[in-house]
Amino acid sequence: MRAEEIGWTAKIMVAKGVILVLSCLGVIQALFLCVYLFSLRDRRSNLLLAFLLLSLTVRIGKSVVFVYLDLDPRVRNLAIATVLATGPLLWLYGKALLEKQAFAARQYLHLVPFGLYFLLSPIIPNDGSLLSRILYPSVLLHQTIYLVVSWFYLFKVPVGTRLKSWYRNIVIGVSTVLLVYGGVYLGFIPFYILGAVFFSLLVYIFSYMLLKRHVFALEKYTSSTIDGATARQLVQQVKSLFEQHDAYLDSELTLKRLAEQLSVSARDLSQAINEQEGKNFAEFVNQYRIAKAKTMLADPVYAQEKVASIAYDCGFGTVTSFNVAFKAATQMTPTQYREQVKIESSY
Repeated sequence: MRAEEIGWTAKIMVAKGVILVLSCLGVIQALFLCVYLFSLRDRRSNLLLAFLLLSLTVRIGKSVVFVYLDLDPRVRNLAIATVLATGPLLWLYGKALLEKQAFAARQYLHLVPFGLYFLLSPIIPNDGSLLSRILYPSVLLHQTIYLVVSWFYLFKVPVGTRLKSWYRNIVIGVSTVLLVYGGVYLGFIPFYILGAVFFSLLVYIFSYMLLKRHVFALEKYTSSTIDGATARQLVQQVKSLFEQHDAYLDSELTLKRLAEQLSVSARDLSQAINEQEGKNFAEFVNQYRIAKAKTMLADPVYAQEKVASIAYDCGFGTVTSFNVAFKAATQMTPTQYREQVKIESSY
């Protein structure tokens, strides 16, 4: 029996050691990401994301240390203060990322509760007294309100932008951390350290996404001042030109020529298409050309028309570029597509 107890004790110690290492690595990785974001400095959204990540890191770091050490109440209060910054920073980050408009100074008033709690942390009770039992739920409620606001803001953003997908992932991650800590506070989750473990896993996932998809490269237009509303309006103008005037049928259409027609810079037009449609200029134009080609290939009127003629009629400069683009979009060559349409129409 004694040996069995020793075995269980050893397993528990190993498990605690693994959790400690995993949590510490997550905190360190998060700090590296913060340093990277602060080093960019050329976009407000990068700085807001850095501060958001830093506020979460301080909160999680406190959780890791608190499990193993008895922290001074003032230190615990400083960590709780960062929770009051997390919600506003998440919402402000979304606005900076997706709207790219200058903030009015009053927007930063949302961080006043954080500032007050931070300054008063030496005298705020954190000893299990009635006041301390009221303050902590209030802090969690404050963060919950901003999370709800961030979700509503996310749903208001037009569908189809890559930046929206990235912001959605950030909101999901922060929401997950809040749910875990809320579950711990309410007693649904028995392990306090679980919040730090979840945070570490999220940091690893976000780091992987950044490396694989180059998310920060989504903001490569650092010198551009075009905001989300202007970008949407610009893309709508392009769509009107394509749908009402068939501008995409011009085989010599270029980004520069189209930008000149719209009286905007080629850089702004490229950014608008990239962010709003998730495509580069060539991909965006080719989707219209391919849709036109599919219509012609399926139309009996053009049954005797050569594929090359259809390619040129749809705005492609060469048959090769037409075949490559068509197969990439449909997984079939134009000839195979035409044959399939014939077979389906014969039934």
